[in-house]
Amino acid sequence: MSTETRLKKLRGSGGYIMASVTDEQQVKGNLGGPDLFLAPIGRLDSEIITKHFCNTCEKEFEGSPKIEFENPNEEVAENLILAEKGQYICNSCNASIAEYREFKKQDEQVEVGSAKPLDPQIQSTPQEAAASTASTPQEATTQPGPVTSITSIEGKTVYDENANKIGTAKQVGIDSTQSMVIVITKNDGAEGSIPWSSIKKIGEIILLGNPEEANPGKCSSCGFTNKEGSKFCEECGNRI
Repeated sequence: MSTETRLKKLRGSGGYIMASVTDEQQVKGNLGGPDLFLAPIGRLDSEIITKHFCNTCEKEFEGSPKIEFENPNEEVAENLILAEKGQYICNSCNASIAEYREFKKQDEQVEVGSAKPLDPQIQSTPQEAAASTASTPQEATTQPGPVTSITSIEGKTVYDENANKIGTAKQVGIDSTQSMVIVITKNDGAEGSIPWSSIKKIGEIILLGNPEEANPGKCSSCGFTNKEGSKFCEECGNRI
């Protein structure tokens, strides 16, 4: 994989940053939608961050936000350690732009257990997706995208691809492979989890199924949706 860096917009729950990242980091930040997210990438060197935008200030600033982190080395599941947690903080108002968690295996030789969900008070995910209105499972109209907050997912009814209710969304967590999941309370009261990749659409409900096919104008490099017939991406300039 190429080590060349490209300037990209990386989104967080409270804003975004512009940073020069490698292809490998872009892969980490790609959660299936058109945008890249900061949470899965983790801590970046402040020197590669050129700008940051704070939703609270509603303003873009030059340079890097403050980056604060700690290393709790806390066991959150069998053979899974929370090695580092941190956040990107606006220099102006001290609001959180993004948070991240980094995990490691305690023993690579044994099977990894299931990670417990993150505390909903400190979550920031990757999959902050766009919320839109819908009144029934068939009417859910928005795919998981960049602006759905964690709190907007909590409490939503979850339906499978056949429009059968299977439970209620509780919170977003990370499993033993460090992949995003939605923790749900099933109809029988038991707790379960669903891979984020299994979500088709999010509206007033969460609908499971295969994500919708990308349209012909979608850029294969940055995921930006261009006008039909465009030959070059309006976001990154790459040939479509």
